[in-house]
Amino acid sequence: MSDDATLEAFRLADSFLPVGTYTVSYGLEQFVADDRVTDADDLEALLETYLRRQVGPAELVALRAAHAAAREGDLDAICAADRRLAAVTLAAEFRESAQQSGDRLLSLQRDLRENDLLERYAERVAAGDAPGNYAVVLGVAAGLAGIDVRQACLLCCHGFVTGLLGAAQRLLSLGHTDAQRVLDDLRPVMAEAADESADRSLDDMTPFAPLVDVLAADHERAERRLFAS
Repeated sequence: MSDDATLEAFRLADSFLPVGTYTVSYGLEQFVADDRVTDADDLEALLETYLRRQVGPAELVALRAAHAAAREGDLDAICAADRRLAAVTLAAEFRESAQQSGDRLLSLQRDLRENDLLERYAERVAAGDAPGNYAVVLGVAAGLAGIDVRQACLLCCHGFVTGLLGAAQRLLSLGHTDAQRVLDDLRPVMAEAADESADRSLDDMTPFAPLVDVLAADHERAERRLFAS
């Protein structure tokens, strides 16, 4: 990759990016409330499940499709990947969080650079023809920036894991060293998720983590919530 593409990848992976991912826990809050996640080991096991069963088979597949479509200037293919990802995401909170973060990332990208594809994609999202999921917007942004698709997948995994580790530090009083240890342990899982997503088409987008979906539904009805999901 070029220096510009590498630096853009760093920016997209930075928690400083103002896309609101710090407001979501993707069900972790409910796992903690139900005493299903009580320490770093439990957290690592849950994050591995997310990567293998949800992020890899769904978000990364959509990201890859959006990345390829952006490189080819194929807006219809971007929207098709976007709609498919929304269709296979069962938890309403997960869909809402992904679309809110995606909207912020798309708005940021449009503010930073002039690009006709971004503008036309934003118009389709505003018209309701595409939901604007974060993983899809990330794939588009990475493709337009010249970021390698595998690096974009790893970037997505890293951002997802670090976001949930940040949530865990508030929910579990997880120490910084333990958080870094979990992140380190999950590196091979992130790499495997990225590689395995390459063998899936949009029709093969099949996330399967029933307990995550059940607890996400419970979280929607919780009386008190620290996080949006």
